[in-house]
Amino acid sequence: MIRLFRVFVPVGTITLLISEILLVTSAFVLATFLVLEVDPTVFLFYDGGMMRILLVLLSILLGLHFHDLYSQYFVKSRIVLLQQLCLVMGVAFLLQGFVSYLDPNFRVPIRVMLMGSAFAVTAIFFWRLFFSKYAVQVVGRDRMLLVGGSPLLEDIGRHVEEHPETGLAIAGYVDDAHEIGSLLPGGKMLGKLTDLPEIVTATEPHRIVIGMFERRNRMPMSELLEMRFAGHIIEEVASTYERVCGRVCLKELRPSQLIYSGELGPRPQDVAWQRISNSFIAAVGIVVGLPFMLLTALAVRLSSPGPILYRQLRVGMNGSNFTLYKFRSMRADAEKGTGAVWASKDDPRITRVGKIIRRIRFDELPQLFNVLKGEMAIVGPRPERPEFVKALSEQIPYYRQRHCVRPGITGWAQVNHKYGDTFEDTVTKLEYDLYYIKNMSLSLDTYIIFHTLKTMLLTRGAQ
Repeated sequence: MIRLFRVFVPVGTITLLISEILLVTSAFVLATFLVLEVDPTVFLFYDGGMMRILLVLLSILLGLHFHDLYSQYFVKSRIVLLQQLCLVMGVAFLLQGFVSYLDPNFRVPIRVMLMGSAFAVTAIFFWRLFFSKYAVQVVGRDRMLLVGGSPLLEDIGRHVEEHPETGLAIAGYVDDAHEIGSLLPGGKMLGKLTDLPEIVTATEPHRIVIGMFERRNRMPMSELLEMRFAGHIIEEVASTYERVCGRVCLKELRPSQLIYSGELGPRPQDVAWQRISNSFIAAVGIVVGLPFMLLTALAVRLSSPGPILYRQLRVGMNGSNFTLYKFRSMRADAEKGTGAVWASKDDPRITRVGKIIRRIRFDELPQLFNVLKGEMAIVGPRPERPEFVKALSEQIPYYRQRHCVRPGITGWAQVNHKYGDTFEDTVTKLEYDLYYIKNMSLSLDTYIIFHTLKTMLLTRGAQ
């Protein structure tokens, strides 16, 4: 895995992206040589042809991204893959029509577009089949040997087993608690701790992950030291969990890990830059989104009695309370008999218009004013109500630490975890929030916003 934008990205994904950039570009360049009657080099290098092709390339790559073809690139159905590729090309043609409307001189000639698209679909289709079956087995494979018996090791193995697109594999487990040969998530038990040197020699893992179930258990430190000097990568289970799962594990988190961490955010310069950039983005968003806000306000007003805006007290940076603004999506008396409760799936309190604006996230648009006022950020942990914060802080360690940054409209937890209303979901989201706080940066914010746009366009995760 390669670290980009403060996020660990599978090598297979990077390889697939680069290879398909070359394939699509080559397909359209080849089409210009086969279709155009004039000298293709004149079109490509003197008539802006390469820039036109790059625009088509960008639209195709975005289409592949929005169809999850880079996050889930294993081919499960050839028919579905072909359908997805045709839809991607259809969107590329629609964008070319839009470009033609703006400036006809900047679109790709229709014959080049037709032939280039046919070449691109064919090339991507067969390359995906080959990559999914053969190439991914050798590109970026990272085999891990899990040593020590910590339950967290099985969590890592389970995650790797459920997400083969990560390019990770489990070489096996080593501990004294299980029988040799017993099956565990992602692999099997290979032997006892005393057999570790022989197992490492036999399996040749890329990295050895250490996690002890009980502190009193003895780890073969001298053998591990020899392996480290021999060139083996040895990691602590908490670090591997963070790298593989994209979140900080509360089970293994100790205060010293946060206190002495060299990466722990937020850094003052990052907070200052986020405040400046978010104010600009919020101002632009308010201007651009004003027509949609007016239409949403009208729909809310006509659909049910009650105020247009829903005002609710939330906990912000450093534990201070602020009023959060949303377009009302529930009945005006939604909490009259229940008090403060989390929204649930198919919540009967949500109005018909509320279901629509929640699905397309238009109910969140007024929060741009919260960002402009400095109470919120575009990206950050979602703000909770004071009633929930008080209860959760008493039950979950490190929960109050999420308030060291401004809460956000979207966040790392929102793009990685489903909407949840259980205690376990809250713990998982806190783990994602702590990962964001630890790695807070402009690049990570950009990465989250990019993925949030996909979530919005595909109406995922709304509740």
